[in-house]
Amino acid sequence: MTQMCKELHRPQFHFSPEEKWMNDPNGMVFFNDEYHLFYQYHPFGTTWGPMHWGHAVSKDMIQWEHLPIALYPDELGAIFSGSAVVDWNNTTGFFEKDKPGLVAIYTSAGTYPDSDRPLQQQSLAYSKDNGRTWVKYEGNPVLSDVNITDYRDPKVFWHEETNKWVMVLATGQTITIYTSLNLKEWEFASEFGHTAGSHDGVWECPDLFKLPVDDGQEKWVMIVSIGDNGQSAEGSRTQYFIGEFDGSTFVNDHDDSTILWLDYGRDNYAGVSWSDIQDGRRIYLGWMSNWRYANQVPTETWRSAMTLPRELSLSSTENGIRLFQKPVEEVRTIRKEMKKYGVESGTIPLASSLMEITIELEKETSKQFGIVLKHSEEERTVIGYDAVEEKIFVDRTKSGDNRFSTSFPAIQEAPLKLNRQRLKLQVFLDTSSIEVFANDGEIAITSLIFPSEDAKELSIFSNEGTTKVLDVTLTQLDSIWE
Repeated sequence: MTQMCKELHRPQFHFSPEEKWMNDPNGMVFFNDEYHLFYQYHPFGTTWGPMHWGHAVSKDMIQWEHLPIALYPDELGAIFSGSAVVDWNNTTGFFEKDKPGLVAIYTSAGTYPDSDRPLQQQSLAYSKDNGRTWVKYEGNPVLSDVNITDYRDPKVFWHEETNKWVMVLATGQTITIYTSLNLKEWEFASEFGHTAGSHDGVWECPDLFKLPVDDGQEKWVMIVSIGDNGQSAEGSRTQYFIGEFDGSTFVNDHDDSTILWLDYGRDNYAGVSWSDIQDGRRIYLGWMSNWRYANQVPTETWRSAMTLPRELSLSSTENGIRLFQKPVEEVRTIRKEMKKYGVESGTIPLASSLMEITIELEKETSKQFGIVLKHSEEERTVIGYDAVEEKIFVDRTKSGDNRFSTSFPAIQEAPLKLNRQRLKLQVFLDTSSIEVFANDGEIAITSLIFPSEDAKELSIFSNEGTTKVLDVTLTQLDSIWE
């Protein structure tokens, strides 16, 4: 553990595998006081390969215990993405009476006999010992469709109103919804998305859940990740839809041309939410990378990390109801020394690269303002606001090593109107990433960075006019490896 802690670019408070390749979060479920995180894992290399399910557990989603591989490839193929649920009522018959257990629903990724054509089917595995060991269902696969090649990433949940299991499945450029009484036998319910939202790439990793709105109503949120088509500047990214769901059909509240982005940074993909959290929160986790360069990022013994876990909520804005996100309250467990500053300008030294930065700035006459995080004489990351264009941006063009991909140097932008002329930022800086939450989570920008040195100082800038500094608070964060 100590040696891993010291590796160049090793995240210090974000989840990363001890070694080798990781991508999508899978099977996220809360059971017997543990948060389970499974993930796409290649144990034999640091680039994408035959997929297994890696496994870790946590009491707080911050400190993680790494466990042995949960699911291995079999005669049906590799173990692609999926979900896990608690079968509280033993609908499957896998468990003893009054003893609920975990059921994983995943994609078996193989090929058709005597063919190179991919064959993706949905399969089950179950665990009677809190996820430590798994038995694959002898009746696998439980769901197939010979007409669809991209047929994967099942997210399953129990729908109380209809007393059925619901599966949302990525099916090429749409999401197909199925229902079941026992997780073994599935019926087609509906299909969503032929013309809705962005179709810049293959649709992947769906999620569907209900959230309260601040005005007292409830809405359903569908999350859909979009693969990299090689043409768009952003690469792979994630959109969401807001609407109604009756147990079989999702109806989008917006017209088909409306595109709502979950995150405006380059490095938040394939994220889904935890199942069976009992305190009412809807908590999301994403893979902190991008298919445009995920196999090339400059790490050596491991590749990839996850975002911070985020609590999702719906709030009314002048543009309508939107998805807000904020880091889970459990981040308090790694907070250390906190300092407040009352500077109008100038430079603030940083004690480490593990920082939570909260800052509130008020536009007076400036056209552009924000903060600069200086890593070295040549390396810096800029978080700024363009008051003319009404956009927040994260500029990583000079943040460190970017030689591995021409797509990596980027200025990542998001539309954002100031709130009473004020910009409020909550920033989490790790050794190789920065997560920016603007105006209480209305906008999120997640970005990898690969500086050669720890961050040294923070400075506030104001271009073509003045900006008032209302608050600057810096909090050191602890490493989860020590």
